[in-house]
Amino acid sequence: MGVSFQPAAPPPRNFLCYSCEEYVEDLSKIPKEALEDADIRLVVIGQAAHYHIEPFCSLTGYPYEIYVDPERSVYQKLGMKREEKFNDSANRSPHVKSGMFMGQLKSIWRAMTSPVFDFQGDLHQQGGALIAGPGPRVHFYHCDTNRLDHMPINWLLQLAGVQQTLDFSDKPKIIDV
Repeated sequence: MGVSFQPAAPPPRNFLCYSCEEYVEDLSKIPKEALEDADIRLVVIGQAAHYHIEPFCSLTGYPYEIYVDPERSVYQKLGMKREEKFNDSANRSPHVKSGMFMGQLKSIWRAMTSPVFDFQGDLHQQGGALIAGPGPRVHFYHCDTNRLDHMPINWLLQLAGVQQTLDFSDKPKIIDV
């Protein structure tokens, strides 16, 4: 999946990818006011058919712009790879909460229970993150090398001019009174 901070537009791998789902769930936690104050548009581009947008947004709670590119033209123009590479130094995205085994099971279950049984995008296509604009100027670009290689959202927000740091952890908060 691609995520773009407008000014930008990066893509997710596919709508069934558990790590992309969890990343977009965290994107949905970004307060609208934080984006408006920094004059930013948040855009996600998926590679599935358009009829998968509504169920995906319903699943993730994503309230911002989302588009689809079933032919993967944007992915190709941005040079995003159609392969996964893992290495020992690769950091796991802080936004991926599921382990690989449980995440894959969740993805398979969602595919099997979906009203339209399809893969909702190329399973090998990698996404990335892009900060662009105004105009054709690109401020930052990252191509994911694998499903766990998402850029930390707070880091991207900071690069795009958002001052607020957000807590994306799903751990309970302990408040010392």
